[in-house]
Amino acid sequence: MTASSSEPSFPELTLPQMLREHARRSPHRTAVRQKDFGIWNPISWADYFERAAAVGHGYTALGLGQGGHVAVLSENRIEWVLAQLGAGLVGAVTIGVYPTSPANEVAYVLEHSDAEIIVCEDQEQVDKVIEVRDQLPLLKRIVVVEVKGMRAYPADLVVSFEALERAGAAHRAENPALVEEALSRQTLADMALMIYTSGSTGKPKGAMLSYGNIRAQAAAIVEKLGLGPETTHLSYLPLCHVAEQMTTLMAPVYLGSQINFGESIRTVQEDLREVAPTMFLGVPRIWEKLHSSIHIRMLETGGLRRRLFEWAYAACEPFAEKPRHRRSLADRLRYGVSYLLVFRALQNYIGLRRAQVAMTGAAPISPRIVRFFRTIGVPLVEVYGATETSGVALGQKPDRLDPGSVGTPIFNVEARVGDDGELVLRGDTVFRGYYKNDEATRATIRDGWLHTGDVVTVADGQFRIVDRLKDIMITAGGKNLSPSEIENTVKGSPYVKECIVIGEAKKYVSALIQIDYETVGKWAEENRIAYTNFRSLAENPAVRDLIDAEIAEANGQLAQVSHIRRFHLLTKELDHDDDEVTATMKVRRANIQKKYAAEIAGLYSAA
Repeated sequence: MTASSSEPSFPELTLPQMLREHARRSPHRTAVRQKDFGIWNPISWADYFERAAAVGHGYTALGLGQGGHVAVLSENRIEWVLAQLGAGLVGAVTIGVYPTSPANEVAYVLEHSDAEIIVCEDQEQVDKVIEVRDQLPLLKRIVVVEVKGMRAYPADLVVSFEALERAGAAHRAENPALVEEALSRQTLADMALMIYTSGSTGKPKGAMLSYGNIRAQAAAIVEKLGLGPETTHLSYLPLCHVAEQMTTLMAPVYLGSQINFGESIRTVQEDLREVAPTMFLGVPRIWEKLHSSIHIRMLETGGLRRRLFEWAYAACEPFAEKPRHRRSLADRLRYGVSYLLVFRALQNYIGLRRAQVAMTGAAPISPRIVRFFRTIGVPLVEVYGATETSGVALGQKPDRLDPGSVGTPIFNVEARVGDDGELVLRGDTVFRGYYKNDEATRATIRDGWLHTGDVVTVADGQFRIVDRLKDIMITAGGKNLSPSEIENTVKGSPYVKECIVIGEAKKYVSALIQIDYETVGKWAEENRIAYTNFRSLAENPAVRDLIDAEIAEANGQLAQVSHIRRFHLLTKELDHDDDEVTATMKVRRANIQKKYAAEIAGLYSAA
């Protein structure tokens, strides 16, 4: 099955070649804005290219050769993309490392990827690298963006990003043909990027993406979502994840559209309101958090406003699955009144008042959450992709609304249902393989088809993700269960942050539940319930009753066999440092079931 749309007319150029092209064609047009000390600073396409070229020359001056490997360990900022594009301009490969990773995970990625230079954001990140320096024989230099507190660090190992750019500019003056020669040799078949998988079930694997993969993905997402040169985006999800690469670099560099870097990950909400992007990408946890923040706002507001919201939401709820072009005059009038009275303020509050398309992907999401945002006028579409598909492989179009579906294949990908209901794909976006892991590559790409490991169903041409093949549970009664379906239904509640379903070889389904501390805390305050910390809140009997009611509501949306019969409230938040979740906040099921074995046993002890 394939999509029938036609490919956008992108030139047959690599990402760095496209950067040079925009610098030539639109030198003064704003490519990037970065917020520093409360001020948004614009960077033109010409400056974007010149700075990236200086960075690339700086790498060369440090001894990086053609095909060398550069790692980046930083939150999103202009220096991150300069580090990547600079590497590309001199024929090097970039590897992203999650800034939340502890030293041991940093060591693994740097050693496995053969990184020779690493760009770090600040002292905290540099210290992680120095801690594991003896495990990194190929590492030549550490480049640091923010040098505060680092005066005493060894000058033969650590160099500032500013100094790298200066040295690069001088090197370019002496070697003016270096970038042009590198770009003349560069082809779409060349490796551009290594993105490491989350490692939820084992060691992360380095997925190799070519420039051809990147171009194909850029063309596909532009066609699927109707993006254009005037599209704007706020970059905040980790750039070492393929989803943010897709929206910060792939599509914008080919389109010539603008990206924005906020001050910090902690100021995302404020930055969203200021930028008001026309495109927004959020993983399910982001949408759940925005949903919870609106719920909190409703709890805080007066009774009249709350009733007005409830009226507007009920009046417009059918529009969650009814595109604007299919709405009658009466429908438009109803929405218009609701927008003026309620929804406009909510859209402004979350910073999505100008969004022409919003996406959710990277993990399943509760259809209840999707319907909520579509009802209040946020054009949220569901997409499916993976690191191995360079980003989106399946996606909804903004004019086809079907909560729970991830839509149809992008135009340059074929999709079919394989053995055991597994989704298999082939096309121009499928990656080159795993770095230094031929066995895993052969297991994943067979006869030219990428085996995703995800179980799907297809109805009316629309694909629906059931669950990971390895996560499907079989109860003691022989019934197949999708834990993701159950978990996401429960997480449709604003009071539930995480749900881990237990059911393999069990008589019934149970769950470990992590409350949403902020939302439940606000609810407790409204109901005059005293608490001191996360544990005291989770252990309060009234909170257990609250969650019990939420689970009962979720059970009403599920088949009888999927009902959660018993649950345990976690007394701490799941933590990356405790190896309970990955850097992308994916649950490490095996680790959690081992760690909470006693609590799980208690859920079945009286059964």
